[in-house]
Amino acid sequence: MITEDIIRSVPKVQLHDHLDGGLRPQTVIDLAKDIGYKELPSADPQVLADWFHKGANKGNLVEYLEGFVHTCGVMQTKEALVRVAYEVMEDMHRDGVCYIETRFCPHLHTDGGLYLEEVVGSVLEGLEKGKKDFGVDFGLIICGMRNLRRSLEMAELAVNFRNNGVVGFDLAGEEGGYPPKEHLDAFQFIKRENFSITIHAGEAFGKQSIWQAIQYCGTHRIGHATRLVEDMGFDKNGRVVSLGPLSQYILDKRVPLEICLLSNVHTGAVDKLENHPFGELFRIGFRVFLNTDDRLMSDTTLTKEYQIASEVFGLDLKDIEKLTLNAMKSAFCFHKERLRIIYDVIKPGFKEMCRKLSAS
Repeated sequence: MITEDIIRSVPKVQLHDHLDGGLRPQTVIDLAKDIGYKELPSADPQVLADWFHKGANKGNLVEYLEGFVHTCGVMQTKEALVRVAYEVMEDMHRDGVCYIETRFCPHLHTDGGLYLEEVVGSVLEGLEKGKKDFGVDFGLIICGMRNLRRSLEMAELAVNFRNNGVVGFDLAGEEGGYPPKEHLDAFQFIKRENFSITIHAGEAFGKQSIWQAIQYCGTHRIGHATRLVEDMGFDKNGRVVSLGPLSQYILDKRVPLEICLLSNVHTGAVDKLENHPFGELFRIGFRVFLNTDDRLMSDTTLTKEYQIASEVFGLDLKDIEKLTLNAMKSAFCFHKERLRIIYDVIKPGFKEMCRKLSAS
């Protein structure tokens, strides 16, 4: 039996984390007080945490995203952005994460008068402080939003900070009615600059969204991709027996899939954990790995995601190591950095845990 303590103790990699979806409840309350934000439903941290979680757990993406009004609402000053970013690194350290790529849309944090460059600079400052204090490595991903016509501006901003800690560009937000191909100017710019792309696709919309993300936009990773099952054939026991051209392409080309178990249930991408395609995707050999998505909204940690996966899908410690290596191989940091973390941190960490378990 793989316990929570074992999973927390081994080094893990987190590539799909939303900066504004992982605030501590007390931090939300403190920041609201600092700027006179009066819209929070409660000033009690436990009540507020429950409110975020219940609001997100309604079975559709649109309502899941409503809580971001409040988290973004209090992240409108340099001090707030530095604090939130720093606390992400502390939380990752406590959860045994050795490398994180966190993401956000800077445009959503300019209501208080900050310039876009100030927003990104403040987040990077907090992340750098956290790296220094907690030893967690990081990369920052800049998001464009599907429902806003500022994705090119966000893409340019990402490239401008590529030498300061920004490692890629993402397209996030509600999928229905906002196909990724409507943001081609942003993706063409990113590709011309030889930069990295990940796109939310196949979460709240069908396999067409995934196909567009790959073939129109040239994404290097896919966020969620739960609807890829629409391109697969299953037997009566739920086992994959055939792959369509899209799923076969993703498997053959080793396109990484950023899997987020709990949030996929909360947004209605799947009806229950037992029906999540993760187990079959991993069994067949897709390059999958687990992530938290929005830690506050889904009341989760990366340890919790892996513990759930071990219980529901029967993962053992070797499986968790393989998934962690999948994640690190798929990270957007430099190749040399990926190798360093794999051989100096991940493999020794799992080897030591196996030694301890063998000796006990």
